[in-house]
Amino acid sequence: MLHLSPKTTQVDKLAQQLKDEFGTVSGIIGIGGGSTMDLAKAVSLMMNNPGSSADYQGWDLVKLPGVYKAGIPTLSGTGAEVSRTTVLTGPVRKLGMNSDFTPFDQVVLDPELTANAPVNQRFYTGMDCYIHCIESLEGTYLNEFSKSYGEKALELCREVFIEKDTWDAECDDKLMMASYAGGMSIAYSQVGVAHAVGYGLSYLLGTKHGIGNCIVMNHLDEYYPSGAAEFKQMVQKHNIDIPQGICKGLIDADFDVMMNVSLSLKPLWENALGKDWEKIMTREKLRELYEKL
Repeated sequence: MLHLSPKTTQVDKLAQQLKDEFGTVSGIIGIGGGSTMDLAKAVSLMMNNPGSSADYQGWDLVKLPGVYKAGIPTLSGTGAEVSRTTVLTGPVRKLGMNSDFTPFDQVVLDPELTANAPVNQRFYTGMDCYIHCIESLEGTYLNEFSKSYGEKALELCREVFIEKDTWDAECDDKLMMASYAGGMSIAYSQVGVAHAVGYGLSYLLGTKHGIGNCIVMNHLDEYYPSGAAEFKQMVQKHNIDIPQGICKGLIDADFDVMMNVSLSLKPLWENALGKDWEKIMTREKLRELYEKL
């Protein structure tokens, strides 16, 4: 199982190996967490699209459907099983191949596959789903499709992480459906500040996606006041240790790399802050936010 977003070089190598050995394949199956499913989606696309996967990091750049692909999640929360992106770390950015050709052709949702996941990992990926909902429901891109799925996913997250005192099979069931609904909520909407900032952390420091979102959400009272407060309530209830001070000791060039990656994610910022987002999230303000992490 992968723990970080797959690299474009990794995708290209796997796709080329399959082409060299088989010419083509009838399908790709991704079994695992969000990164493994993203890898499967990307390899599927690169079986039929020329060049490097790095060429398709962006929005609606993929021109041809990939080979048949199926996703089987073994962790719940990322929404990768239904999202129209596959998040990749490329030579200059961390950004998905966002397209209508990206989603799986088939998904198998079996909550028994998520049973006995490590407590911290389960929380971090669960919070990825929770943050999807907050960013979607409070974003400027919100529509009735996204709202319907986002509200249901948020309700399930609260049932699992606030109302329940012990983890059981019902929690696995609910979190799997929350992940699915949360992924659908952002399919035709967008995520926001936590993800935009978290991508910079992941690109420079290799911070895992779910943990990165939690590190950032811990400091987003200004942008999502009720969501950040509720997030902290869940952290305390489940005795989760959110890493602190991960940006201490970084030099100006490091901050510039993270900020460049983050600010390149224009749809995320526009969803979070509106069309005038560049006047709100200046480089100076973003630098201050990174320095808190």
